[in-house]
Amino acid sequence: MMTVILKTLLGQIQGLSGNPHSTTSRMYFLCFCTSLLRFKVHWVSRLIRKLYMASPSNDSTAPVSEFLLICFPNFQSWQHWLSLPLSLLFLLAMGANTTLLITIQLEASLHQPLYYLLSLLSLLDIVLCLTVIPKVLAIFWFDLRSISFPACFLQMFIMNSFLTMESCTFMVMAYDRYVAICHPLRYPSIITDQFVARAVVFVIARNAFVSLPVPMLSARLRYCAGNIIKNCICSNLSVSKLSCDDITFNQLYQFVAGWTLLGSDLILIVISYSFILKVVLRIKAEGAVAKALSTCGSHFILILFFSTVLLVLVITNLARKRIPPDVPILLNILHHLIPPALNPIVYGVRTKEIKQGIQNLLKRL
Repeated sequence: MMTVILKTLLGQIQGLSGNPHSTTSRMYFLCFCTSLLRFKVHWVSRLIRKLYMASPSNDSTAPVSEFLLICFPNFQSWQHWLSLPLSLLFLLAMGANTTLLITIQLEASLHQPLYYLLSLLSLLDIVLCLTVIPKVLAIFWFDLRSISFPACFLQMFIMNSFLTMESCTFMVMAYDRYVAICHPLRYPSIITDQFVARAVVFVIARNAFVSLPVPMLSARLRYCAGNIIKNCICSNLSVSKLSCDDITFNQLYQFVAGWTLLGSDLILIVISYSFILKVVLRIKAEGAVAKALSTCGSHFILILFFSTVLLVLVITNLARKRIPPDVPILLNILHHLIPPALNPIVYGVRTKEIKQGIQNLLKRL
């Protein structure tokens, strides 16, 4: 079923690629990405519900039907104060990414493969924010700590898969910059609308299917050690700790899958920028080096935001015994807020076309 839908969508995009400036083709890319993401989340949601109905935990005397999220167990008095900067960051992230999507949609000069990939990145950021932050704020403001069994594992799936999708999108964007700088004459023939469509299918399919076993393995566990999760979100480690079963394979799979996906993307990004740097250093024309580097400067800054926050989160989790347990929880939340809030701002400030497009959008309003 999913294969048929993907082939149909891809065929329609290929049919439209010959007329990139038509109204239909301008709108189709965002509709294509949104439809694919919605289909994937809906399909996973139904699968998790089926797993819950067939879960061995339902045969126990006290089946788990919901979990309770306890944010910052040692510093709960801080929650109301912390909710203000988090809500402001959330509004900034949603507003900035929505503005960027509308700008790319309305400005004909931005109907190019690089900005289509940037649109995909904004869509992923919006979904990640909506998956995590509203629930966190509901806990802070209204003490709504409960989350249903299927909703918890659906949130787990979205966090795991969309995180690696963002990494994969950065990798595709790095390849785009590599072709633009190292093979500029071949760029129009290599980076086409068809290439972008195939890249989107690859980004979503690869990371969705590799990340899917993580919530599936957790959903099949027997939960008999309580239902209180000492976290603001349904992370695999926090949830699986509540199980009476052996969770070694669960943790091992997430570790291997996560670092295989993120590691391979990082290696390809480093290789791409190594070739870019090698070509740029050979350029003799005055000002050409600065111009060439400026074309990939925004993308490089976005990668730094993403990797730095992720690296700090990993280090704090490894040093969990030496730091308060609330610190990794806070960093995990910020990882779903800081990059989404800063990504569109960086491109808006550093890219002349996007800046001009935003100004035109404001004039229309």
